[in-house]
Order: sequence, then structure tokens, then C-alpha cells
Amino acid sequence: MTAALPGLRLGPRWERLDHGGHQVRLRFADEVGVAELGVRRCSDGRLRDSYPLSTHDIELYAVDDVAPQALTRALAELSQAALDADPLCRRVVFAAPADKADIRHAAEAAGLRHVVDVDVPSAELSLLVCEPHWVARIDLDRVPGS
Repeated sequence: MTAALPGLRLGPRWERLDHGGHQVRLRFADEVGVAELGVRRCSDGRLRDSYPLSTHDIELYAVDDVAPQALTRALAELSQAALDADPLCRRVVFAAPADKADIRHAAEAAGLRHVVDVDVPSAELSLLVCEPHWVARIDLDRVPGS
């Protein structure tokens, strides 16, 4: 679907609006509402200097204001599709405005977990992630080789 994520496959509730270079804008619509989201590699966007990212990490971002109910469904589908599109992806990151608790709760309801708040130029963001099972099973308290 994009140069950055060619294997992205989405269902019939999705419409591709455009893509420019390393990102794509998508519209999700169902009986609950509409959500417009963007997809890009974290290394190509505003998060590139905000945490120690992998070149395979994917950022999902809201294009405009979105109804939390529609966002929950859209993020659940899109985050899983993004993980499926790149087997080397360690995390799909959704950056919610830190002052929008309803957006953060919608992302959590979609299965993403809050990990950190960061500052980027002109915004304070709450980063929520979805990780593949192979990452979630890693014992972070164990040093490899010990």
C-alpha cells in the first residue's frame, strides 16, 4: 500500500485517501463513525527523536479530530494490519495528544498500552503501543547471555 509498508492489507471499511512519499492517509468508516488516520515509519516522522526506535517501528496518527468510538475500532484493525505487514516490526505506536484523555482511553480500548509521554516540537504526546507476541514475551529483567 505504501513504499514504507507495502504489505498493508485492510478490510472493506477502509479507503485510501492519499499517500505522499513515506506515509499514507486512510479513512475508516462503520456504523459508529469515521476516523482518518495516517501511517508512516516512526523514523520518517515526528517521533524519530523521541525514543530509541527501530527502523521497522510504525506510527499511526489521527489526521483530524476523531470520535473515540470510531478510533477504537480503527486502531484495533490498523495496528494488527501494520504488524502483519512487517514481521520485523517491534511496535506500532499511536501518539495521542497528552491533554485528550478520551483519545488515550480509546487507544487503550483498542488494545494499545501507554508507555511514555514525550515532547515533540509543538506538542506533548502520550505514546501507546501495540507489540507482536514475540516482543511482549521478552523478559526485560534478563540480560542476554547471563
